[in-house]
Amino acid sequence: MRELTYESIAYWEKLYEDFRRNRAEVDPTLARFFAEIEGDGGPGRTRAESEPVAVGVYGLVQAYRELGHLAAELNPLGGNPTEHPLLDLGQFGFRPSDLDRIVPPGGFRGLGQVRLRDLLGALRETYCRTVGVEYSDLPVKEEREWLQEQMEPCRNRPALSAGEKRKIFERLLVAESFEKFLQLKYPTQKRFSLEGGESLIPLLDTLVETAANEGAEEIVIGMAHRGRLNVLAHVLRKPVEMILAEFEGTGLAEDAHGDGDVKYHQGFSHDHTTESGRKIHLSLSPNPSHLEWVDPVVEGIVRAKQEHLRDTERRRVVPLLIHGDAAFTGQGIVAETLMLSGLRGFRTGGTIHVILNNQIGFTTPPENCRATPYASDLAKTIRVPVFHVNADDPEAVVHVARLAARFRQKFRKDVIIDLVCYRRHGHNELDDPTYTQPVLYKKIAEHPTVRTLYEARLVAEGVLDPVQVEDAERSRRELLEAALEYARQFRPRQQVFAFGGLWQGLGWASGDWGADTAVPREVLEKIVRVFERVPDGFRPHPRLLRLMRNRARMLEGEGRVDWACAEALAIGSLLLEKRNVRLCGQDSGRGTFSQRHAVWYDYETGEPYVPLDHIAPEQGRFEVVDSPLSEAGVLGFEYGMSLADPHRLVLWEAQYGDFCNVAQVFIDQFLASAESKWHRMSGIVLLLPHGYEGQGPEHSSARLERFLQLCAEENLQVANPTTPAQYFHVLRRQLARKFRKPLVLMTPKSLLRHPLVVSPVREFTDGCFRTVLDDPEVHDPARVRRLILCSGKVFYTLLEARRGREVEGVALVRLEQLYPFPSRELAALLERYRHAAEVFWVQEEPRNMGAWQFVRDRIGSVLGDRPIVYVGRDEAASPATGVYAVHEVEEAELVRQALGGDAWQGPVAMSGGAEYRDEAHGSG
Repeated sequence: MRELTYESIAYWEKLYEDFRRNRAEVDPTLARFFAEIEGDGGPGRTRAESEPVAVGVYGLVQAYRELGHLAAELNPLGGNPTEHPLLDLGQFGFRPSDLDRIVPPGGFRGLGQVRLRDLLGALRETYCRTVGVEYSDLPVKEEREWLQEQMEPCRNRPALSAGEKRKIFERLLVAESFEKFLQLKYPTQKRFSLEGGESLIPLLDTLVETAANEGAEEIVIGMAHRGRLNVLAHVLRKPVEMILAEFEGTGLAEDAHGDGDVKYHQGFSHDHTTESGRKIHLSLSPNPSHLEWVDPVVEGIVRAKQEHLRDTERRRVVPLLIHGDAAFTGQGIVAETLMLSGLRGFRTGGTIHVILNNQIGFTTPPENCRATPYASDLAKTIRVPVFHVNADDPEAVVHVARLAARFRQKFRKDVIIDLVCYRRHGHNELDDPTYTQPVLYKKIAEHPTVRTLYEARLVAEGVLDPVQVEDAERSRRELLEAALEYARQFRPRQQVFAFGGLWQGLGWASGDWGADTAVPREVLEKIVRVFERVPDGFRPHPRLLRLMRNRARMLEGEGRVDWACAEALAIGSLLLEKRNVRLCGQDSGRGTFSQRHAVWYDYETGEPYVPLDHIAPEQGRFEVVDSPLSEAGVLGFEYGMSLADPHRLVLWEAQYGDFCNVAQVFIDQFLASAESKWHRMSGIVLLLPHGYEGQGPEHSSARLERFLQLCAEENLQVANPTTPAQYFHVLRRQLARKFRKPLVLMTPKSLLRHPLVVSPVREFTDGCFRTVLDDPEVHDPARVRRLILCSGKVFYTLLEARRGREVEGVALVRLEQLYPFPSRELAALLERYRHAAEVFWVQEEPRNMGAWQFVRDRIGSVLGDRPIVYVGRDEAASPATGVYAVHEVEEAELVRQALGGDAWQGPVAMSGGAEYRDEAHGSG
């Protein structure tokens, strides 16, 4: 039996048989088409004669819609295929002698009965010139038909006036002259030029104009290095003088805050007025060298802006991402970002993606960069339209940009523009690409620029006058020379940065980092009452109702509040202050350890209900998002939300603290350094379950040491709170101060239900977060002979052991905040225990991990002449053992050393061959 594929006659005959048997079973579009066939056989033919012809025509049209891009003129450097076997007329039952035969249009828009030759010409004009389109896999009929209506009647060519053509040429001229000027003046500096892809500038101009006309009020842009300076100058309208001052080294203000970054990483914003008089705000987000990693950050920024504007249709704020071809296929963060686009908790109403397709990586050709024909093929996972366009045809580029912007605004889905261009220089201007790509770069060297090609075309059309072109070139050179002269004398007196928009009233951190975070008891009681209220008709899980009633009773009398209840109180109190809270992570709604239950589910229908969203009629919104199995993309998204809305508490939770290392790029390049590099503040909170319970190397450590290693210049807050009240206050503190800093919290696992890990209600209604906690069981500090300093869960291990063994003369002091290091608070406690002969640092983690390497010198500087002794596991390559019996032996030995008599002096062989060593460290 012949294979039934779309290009075979048999396939269409089968569809027609289905139609004749039962019209209701056939797609409505096909049904109308077959009805037309039955109603008119065409001049001089019977219905029986016309049926196979019409079926073949329909197959031909569908084939070009699906595969025409494979025979399109997409590569400006040539070598484009002119034919494709699956588009051969013979595939559809036609011979060359049929070209003058009158045929129905086969569903092609804008045509009636036509010669086959003319239909074929219309198909090739639409789908096989300098625009190739992939849209046949779109699952929504309306989207396909809309695209056909926009593309086929005009043959995928825009109807441009002479003025519009001159505007395109002018934009190409300024883009090219800018790059040539920089090359002339700064031949030894990197700039990652746009040469070869100058059509990006009229493309972005068109996106901005069209999106604004379609209701957009703001576009947030993310892009890497290539062409960034050109985009800053000619789309964001960053003054050329400022850019040149950065080349000259005169652009840094005397009061500059932080360390800054290279010029092609910087962001900028601009209020733009379109040609139609509409206002639209443009912002380019700063990015690190890590290429695509800014993508989810931009999406998070857009989502937060949309929610602040109550942009429920997600039309007013639009994300625009500009990618490199090699990076789009090579960076996994792109796939994560694309997948987020369709999820409820992460939707932004569609992103316009532009792939600046240089057809090469650093030195790597496409065949070594990807295993797919197109750089854009990754986007097939989300089934969105892809427009491939030859960058040497700027009019086609403008047409595609209009289509993409209108599609995004109408259907609120992602759309891809694959701008096929080339890179005239190497990866940067100091790199020689001819070592690895001699043939390609010989071809590029001989190829005219897009501006030259378009100029010749417009002169031939009579649209441009060569004399006027020369005048425009000269005027542009003079303008750039004047800008350079100004830049060389430029010296800003003060930093160009303002806390505007939602950041108004906030500023840089200084002085006291504390805050009044106490909450009246009646407010706390109001919050917990929601856990006893069940909506009418809602059927909670039988065990859940009992858990929630127990939670509500924690505030009765003196009360003892556990960790999950404290978290609910912190969130609920912020909501009552009309602050919004967003909690996101894998299984965060219920909680990995089944402790939170922030979302209830009807036991019969599965419908969700969020109790904390129903405390009072006028309150903030609590958004709980169970994220996909992505740490990197999701953390980037949440970080972006925190950038755009400083008055929202944004919490990202790792399922296990160890998993945050999958998102290390965001931690290093954004959270820890964005304020220093780009003056971008964030108040995001990372909740990282941490603690050694014998659960193996990937379920023990949140890599506390890595965060501490990143700490400098008051860039982060790293805390390891040990009581529910401390957790309550540290969360509330995030929004109570006049500045924002990322907060990294080591959070508990087994301690979530530990009977000792509770706090009395008075600690919520009075007090605040305390960076150091004294030993509550020491009443006479003069009798303490050994002072143990520790942080986190190990405190409870030592406390229980001290009680069980009735050890005396040992005090346990907790460092609740490790950075900024609480030197003053610790010094006060050390003075209280000045008679202690021994001072130990005790931790669960191996010696080369945890806090020891960070706190050693800091504690030593406070201790003065007194030495400090390390007690804990020896250095290790893996964070923890995977054998529970070994874990128990290790923990028992740790407790023995910490609470025993004399300081342990030598190695002890442990189960599994582990050893411990101990050294004394003074203040150094």
